[in-house]
Amino acid sequence: MSSLRRYWKDEYGGGAAEFVIVLIPFAALIFAIIHLCLLFFANQSLQFAAEAAARCYSVDAVNCSTTGAVQTYASGKYKGPNISANFSALAYPTGCGHTVTGSGTYQLNAVFKNVSVPLSATACFP
Repeated sequence: MSSLRRYWKDEYGGGAAEFVIVLIPFAALIFAIIHLCLLFFANQSLQFAAEAAARCYSVDAVNCSTTGAVQTYASGKYKGPNISANFSALAYPTGCGHTVTGSGTYQLNAVFKNVSVPLSATACFP
């Protein structure tokens, strides 16, 4: 019976219990940082693809002669996470030059709810 009393008075497991209490919010913070980094990476990759496609549309008459070819080129340049990126190309819509617009929706996975974050990028090259 004395070993049972000694077991209940033992405080060596207190650190493990405190670690578990702190571990859950810490893990949630780490996963939130990872998802936000992926969100910013998707946005930056979308912007890069739109800029590269607008330049190709203006300069490269062989590979980017039609709007369909420009959209395919932009889709090939997009290297971010799967956001189902859509691209559209227009020649001189507002006097800006060859314009490429990209859009997509990033699914931000919160613990209890998924949040759809719309992303868009527009680039023109004279």
